[in-house]
Amino acid sequence: MRGFFDRIIGASSLVSNAPVLNVRDFGWTQLLRDNWEAIRDEALATALAREDAAPSLARISPDHRAIAPVDKWRSFFLWGYGYRIEENLDRCPVTRSVVAQIPELNSAFFSILAPGTHIPAHRGVTKGLLTCHLGLIVPRDGDVRMRVKNRIVRWAEGETLMFDDTYDHEVWNDTGATRVVLLIQVRRPLRQPGKWVADAFLGIVRRSAFVQEARANVMRWNQAMKALDA
Repeated sequence: MRGFFDRIIGASSLVSNAPVLNVRDFGWTQLLRDNWEAIRDEALATALAREDAAPSLARISPDHRAIAPVDKWRSFFLWGYGYRIEENLDRCPVTRSVVAQIPELNSAFFSILAPGTHIPAHRGVTKGLLTCHLGLIVPRDGDVRMRVKNRIVRWAEGETLMFDDTYDHEVWNDTGATRVVLLIQVRRPLRQPGKWVADAFLGIVRRSAFVQEARANVMRWNQAMKALDA
């Protein structure tokens, strides 16, 4: 059924259906590039302030356990499926201001990949979303890369890349240091009937146990961190 919906969405897309898209087709990405150093500094002061500042994605979202090695892929959520994590946003005022200006924002978080980590091939939940990465910390002592279908892409600090995560994709950090990006998901620009289909599907996902459990886990993690700091 999801494949049927994705075909309708793809046929209604106002932008390319390629695995990797041209960031220049998304004017708001310039805002990310213009502010990348301040965003990086906020990531360092929050998500990377200490070892346990950002939880493992496998602990936050159990559905990711098959692809997210515990404590190897961590995430510091600012915005998830339309739900704002206010206490995290308050700690990142520049990032908050920037992401608030992104049209059709769905999610935003600092994505942290430990040295030597491989995220195996997987696919996103719907073609109604597009994913943008802003490179914040990109190690240079080896190779850190992502395959999207048959394309290999690499991050650069201060640069953005845009891709469709419903294509089979995987990530490697074959370096001795941590890779950090700001991960942004936005709704794909669509005409009808794809827009109606995508909006309806995302509404179901937003209310699903998958999203609600992850949201509750983020809140619990933040409360635990507050207790440790008390």
